[in-house]
Amino acid sequence: MIERYSRPEMAGIWSDESKFRKWLEVEVLACEGMAAIDAIPREAVETIKAKANFEKSRVLEIEETVKHDVIAFLTNVAEHVGPDSRFIHLGMTSSDLLDTSLSSLMRQAGLMLLESLEALKNRLAERAREFKHTPCIGRSHGIHAEATTFGLKLALWYDEVRRGIKRLESAVETISVGKISGAVGTFSHIDPRVEAYVCERLNLRPAPVSTQIIQRDRHAAFMTALALIACSLEKFSTEIRNLQRTELLEVEEAFTKGQKGSSAMPHKRNPIGCEQVTGLARIIKSNATAAMDNVALWHERDITHSSVERVIIPDSTIALDYILHRFTRIISTLVVYPDNMMRNLQQTNGLVFSQSFLLALAKSGITREEAYHQVQTCAMQVWEKGGDFKETLLADAKIREALTEREIENCFDLKHNLRNVDFIFDRVGLDQ
Repeated sequence: MIERYSRPEMAGIWSDESKFRKWLEVEVLACEGMAAIDAIPREAVETIKAKANFEKSRVLEIEETVKHDVIAFLTNVAEHVGPDSRFIHLGMTSSDLLDTSLSSLMRQAGLMLLESLEALKNRLAERAREFKHTPCIGRSHGIHAEATTFGLKLALWYDEVRRGIKRLESAVETISVGKISGAVGTFSHIDPRVEAYVCERLNLRPAPVSTQIIQRDRHAAFMTALALIACSLEKFSTEIRNLQRTELLEVEEAFTKGQKGSSAMPHKRNPIGCEQVTGLARIIKSNATAAMDNVALWHERDITHSSVERVIIPDSTIALDYILHRFTRIISTLVVYPDNMMRNLQQTNGLVFSQSFLLALAKSGITREEAYHQVQTCAMQVWEKGGDFKETLLADAKIREALTEREIENCFDLKHNLRNVDFIFDRVGLDQ
């Protein structure tokens, strides 16, 4: 299902056709590198470059017999090349081909994901500016706390996506290494210059030291970066889902003409997009754990990592690509209800200004402990019996001894509470 909704180019990276094409590229580059140092005849390389090819169906057919994917591939390529195929894969081991190719494909997928993250970041910036000064209630523990703005929520998400971009850039750099160093990484039967030649042309760096494989902490770093991005998208989606609850209805996923929310209840408008993002994020996060388990292999290597990676790397990159595009569309079309935000902010009849009043009392000369007691007493009265917080304060004799009516009124100034929004936007970089 994920592939169906992903951009074709992301799913296409991980197809058998794409994988085998990358394998062929690596093998031909290795031959060119060997010819460049006169390790194999240059004429043979020209023949290889002209004739080397494969058929996916034939590779899979041979694999049924030999039970080895690389040997099956090389056998099929040899059927195309002829006698000069003896120079292909010379001095190499399977992991030279597999790991170098995998790094190249992961780099390609990572760069594509970075493009998607940039698009989301830019959309968040636009909508953050749009709702920069739209007041809403901030909640801690799910309970009304103090006023914030919806633009600040989006600015926070923008900043978090920026961190995700930096982490993924670092992870792409970490995985951008190749290895053409032979059976246990000692270059016993191949010159290190071949590795350098291949890596340079694939935009990779030679791994400084390797065993039979590129070490899997690199792959785990990449997968962890994807998982953290998924965590952020899950966090953002969970907030939207909460704010869309009927009793809040501060925001809502766009509900398009002809869309239906429930087979039983025609009135339903559900946050299905954010729920999909949340669900798929769980897969990406769990795959990161599997990638970390792959780091510890026996001696110079075993292949317990191989079967895992054939699932988790394609699945995570495809799933993250999907939820990035899905969430970017959600943000782009998100319906925002400023009036409902203000209604919810005012729901507790002024209690959200309790800290402003506490500080005003403390500044008047009352100890903080006594000020807290006086404000909380009035606040609990409003919680339990209803009424207006400001009127309750004005009716309290002890409080009126400490503060004038004007000073009490000033404590309920929403603009004063939100006076530093511009400062925060400037610090985040959204006013540039």
